[in-house]
Formats: sequence, C-alpha cells, structure tokens
Amino acid sequence: MTEASIEAIDRELESRTKEVAAMSTTLIELEGHAGLAHVRRYPPIGVTAQRWAVVEKSLAQLWDDLGRMTSILDAARTARGRRSNIEDDDRAELARLLFGRPLEVSRQRIPLAKRSIAGPSETVESVGLDDIAQRMQADYSAVAEFFDAVDTINTLVTEGLAPTQDRLDEAGAPGPKDIDELLTVSATDPLSLTPENIAKRVRAIAESVQRQSAELAELAALHANWPGALASIAAQLDELRDGAQRAATARARAEKTVLSGPLPIHADPEPALREELASLTAPDPAALRELRVRVAAALRVVGEDEQLAQGLLDRRAELSGRLTAYQAKAARLGLGEEPELLACGRIAAGLLSRQPCDLRAVTRAIADLQQMIAQKRENQT
Repeated sequence: MTEASIEAIDRELESRTKEVAAMSTTLIELEGHAGLAHVRRYPPIGVTAQRWAVVEKSLAQLWDDLGRMTSILDAARTARGRRSNIEDDDRAELARLLFGRPLEVSRQRIPLAKRSIAGPSETVESVGLDDIAQRMQADYSAVAEFFDAVDTINTLVTEGLAPTQDRLDEAGAPGPKDIDELLTVSATDPLSLTPENIAKRVRAIAESVQRQSAELAELAALHANWPGALASIAAQLDELRDGAQRAATARARAEKTVLSGPLPIHADPEPALREELASLTAPDPAALRELRVRVAAALRVVGEDEQLAQGLLDRRAELSGRLTAYQAKAARLGLGEEPELLACGRIAAGLLSRQPCDLRAVTRAIADLQQMIAQKRENQT
C-alpha cells in the first residue's frame, strides 16, 4: 500500500466522518418513511412480500454497514489521536484503515482439488470504507425505491377513494365491498397494483356509489311525495292501457292489410300491475320503484309492438304514394297511355289492393315501373 501523508490521512478521516454522519441522518429519515411504516403495519403478501424479503435484508445490511464504517473510523481516530507527528507504524495503520480493506467479512475454505500444494487453504474477503460506501449506496437506492413505490400506491388508493368515502359518510350509507377489497390489496400487496389498475377500480367504485346514491335519493323522493308518486304510476298505467289498445288495433289492421310473418302478441300486463299498485296501502318506496321499473318496461314493449305493426301499414301507404307519383310523372312526360306502362301500373295497383298485401311484390312492381319510365324517357331523347 502506498504510504499516505498526514495531510491525506486527516483529509480522508474528516471526509469519511462527514460521510458517515450524513449516512446516519439519511438512515434515520428512512426509518420514518411512510412506505416502511406501511409494510411494518400490514405484513405484506404476494408480489410485495417477495420484494420486501430482499429489501428487508438490504435495510438491515445498511445499518450493519453503517456500524462497520463507524467502527473503522473510531479505530482510525484512536490511532490518529491529537498528535502532530505520527510514527511510521501508526501512519501505516491509518493508511490501512482509511484506504485499505481492514475489515474481514467472510472466510471460505478452498477444496483440496482447487488449491495448489503450497497455496492457501481458504479465501478471506475483506472490505474497506470505499467498498462499504459503494455497497450502501446501491442498497439504499433499492430500499428507497421500494418504500417510495409502496407509499405511492397507497397514496393513489387513499386519495382516489377519498371523494367517494366522503360521499358515503355524508349519506350515512355503507360502501360497496369493492372498497374493502381495494383497501385490503393496497394494504397487504400494494405492488401488485398499477396506477392504471387503481384508476380503473376507483372509477368503477365511484360509478357504483353514484348509482347507489341516485337510488337512495329516488327512494327518498318517493317517500316524501308518496301520493304524487302513486298518481304518477297510475297515469303511466293509463298510458299503458291505451298503448296496448292502440298496439292491438294496429296489429289487427296490419295482419289484415299486409302479408307478413306472425306479429308478436304479448299478454296485457296492465291489470296485474294496477292491482299491484292498489296493494300498496302504506308507503313502500322500494316496492313502488320496482313497480315503476316494470311499468316502464311494459310501456317499451307495447310501444315496440305498435311501431312494428304501424311500420308495415306506413310502408304500404308509402308504396301507394310512390305508385301515384310515378303514374303522374309518366303522364307529365306524355307516357301515360303507353300500354306497357299502363300494364305495369295496373299490376302494382292490383298488388296494393290485395288484402293482405305482399309488400315485397309491390316494391318490385313499382321498381319495374320506375325503370320502365326511365327507359321510355331515354328513348324519347
């Protein structure tokens, strides 16, 4: 080892002393990290447990290494003392402590087959201040990154759920089980979550609570205006009764007038629903809300039935109007007496007059008439 001057020894001793003091301060701050407090409070599982097993050893290693550096520096300060002049032996010892590898950390026996006849029987691993400092820096980065990751995930979950929790607290309502599930994962295995996954789950929870809040508000409104709510449902039932009658009339006309497949026939739900409404002799918002949902569903079905039947009738009326329009067009073009056009028009009119009317056949006949008019007009030019 190169002999070091007293000035170099003093500079190194001062520099390393400051370095160890800074390391000690940093490790004390690390002990107060929210991520470390989290894994100590909630024993980790899963992905977090796997990483914590490594990080926990690294954290212990950091404190052990800090103790090793402190021990080496204490020995160096003792050897240095307060003397202005240092004997060569003491200077060599100081150089070994500060610049060499004075600390033995392991001994490994060398198998006979792997050593020479005059070689050593074991290998000795020693480290010095610089080795320990470099290892501590690498370990610290991994440990701090782990704690930051745990705290970041926990913060994302906590802050993400806060508005929903406040809303539930204000309403005095219990939260969905999804909240407990997310909080449990965040507590015991936070590193299994990602920011994207958290955002998705928080959004789903918020939407669920919003629906729940809307339902509670709806039930409260029904209870507050019970007579009005009953009257509103009764009016909807009147509309359902009238709609069912219109649908039946339209279906009967369509079946008589238009050739089609079987039109849907649904049992009239209005009498049973009205009887159920009459049975609500005391305020029961939940039952009334359920009844209102079923009334709305029945209204949709009746409306669809009426639209389907009326659509067939409207299609026949549309085809009749198109036939009249094409016949008028032929007359304006001076083609009204053309035998082929007259025959084609009579075929379409005859198909329209049949009961039930084949809409597909009428559509083809009118298309033929349209094409024939176009051809005749082209021949005129």
